[in-house]
Amino acid sequence: MTSSPYPPDAPAPQPPRPNLAFRRLRGQRSPGEFAAAVRRAAREIGECVSCDARYIGRVESGAIRCPNYAYERVFLHMFPGRTLADLGFAPRASVRGRGARPSGARLESPVATEYTHHEESDVRRRAFMTGMTGSTATLAVATLTHIGAAPADAADLDRYPARAGARSVEEAIRRIRLLDDRHGADGLYRRAEAPLRTAFELLDQGAGRRDVTERLQAGAGELAISVGWLAHDSGRFDEARSHYAEALATARMAGDEALEAHAFCNTAFLARDVGRPREAVRAAQAATRVAAPLGSPRLLSLLALREAGGWAGLDDRPSCERSLVRAQALFARGASDADPEWMSFYGEAELEGLEAQCWSALGDWRRAARHARRAVALQDPHFTRNTALYTAELADDLARSGQPDEAADAGSRALALLRDVRSSRIESMLATTARVLLPHRRAAGVAAFLEAHAASRR
Repeated sequence: MTSSPYPPDAPAPQPPRPNLAFRRLRGQRSPGEFAAAVRRAAREIGECVSCDARYIGRVESGAIRCPNYAYERVFLHMFPGRTLADLGFAPRASVRGRGARPSGARLESPVATEYTHHEESDVRRRAFMTGMTGSTATLAVATLTHIGAAPADAADLDRYPARAGARSVEEAIRRIRLLDDRHGADGLYRRAEAPLRTAFELLDQGAGRRDVTERLQAGAGELAISVGWLAHDSGRFDEARSHYAEALATARMAGDEALEAHAFCNTAFLARDVGRPREAVRAAQAATRVAAPLGSPRLLSLLALREAGGWAGLDDRPSCERSLVRAQALFARGASDADPEWMSFYGEAELEGLEAQCWSALGDWRRAARHARRAVALQDPHFTRNTALYTAELADDLARSGQPDEAADAGSRALALLRDVRSSRIESMLATTARVLLPHRRAAGVAAFLEAHAASRR
């Protein structure tokens, strides 16, 4: 048996820092009374949150470091003029990735958070992605420190390299997701393969302690999914399939239902995109079975949308509609502490965008355009890639529904967004829209879009 690298007197993980600012705002009200006030405020702005005394207690104890989409809007509505920092919450960028899990836990449950104002230059992307090529925790942590991550404690790195390596893998996941949110996948995929190799090499070296091994397993699996998504979005479908399969195998070896559900979720999405709708349905249903005990209605809602996409590809409108109704009902239950952190992108805009794609697949272009328009209007501007995606979807739906001028306008806006985003998937959508609009090229707006599109390809 391998002995643990941690001596008996190893420092214990630091407990969460209490959120005293939030506690002061509660004043003399009990946690239950304050939770009721939060729910009332949510109704005032059309939000649905399942806030209770336990949630308030977790915020005040520091267990919830940053609220999700819905709670943020409610809190800022309750306390106008204040920022999240004023309310005692941590910056978004510090909690964007998947957090560490306690020993033996199946699912970490910090609330999902959204993208922060964090401009990333090409230079910093290259420094991060090309630097993480070593097979040791020392190099991994050094690379992350170089790009602005919190530097590792030297003694901790020397005495507990596996733990430092687990932290560096989690940081890699967070940074990749932030960069993809802002810039898309095409410029990131090849550079992201190096940190993925590092993660699995660290896992193969052995961590000794069970809790660290579980962190490395979860981190390596999540990183495989993140890299798989970069391959998926940049049109490298075979490579994406391989990465998702690697994540699924890691999840099953570790007995990690949350990771397994995530891997199946992305597999379903990929299957739909490569024209395997029946496989998409099966993968989404498998993910739903695994995710059912995890306690996240939002996760089950997303999985219902993945299934709906498969049914739409099979031209099975009744089954697609049933899945869409289920997705909407589950989404309406609101956010939960059990929502995985990787789902921070899944808000009302994504719900509308995925439904638009279902109606497009079924050939109901006008209905698809209505949902795509709502997706664009609802999308947080920090998610530049998704804004570009929904706008491109809207352009195509409008073009196919016989509204060429509006389609050209939406297409032009999507092209403008692609100055900062590199996504082969979105570029392919716009190329299709341009072909659909060719018969209308004498219209001034259409001609301008076609010219701009041709210039962008050059």
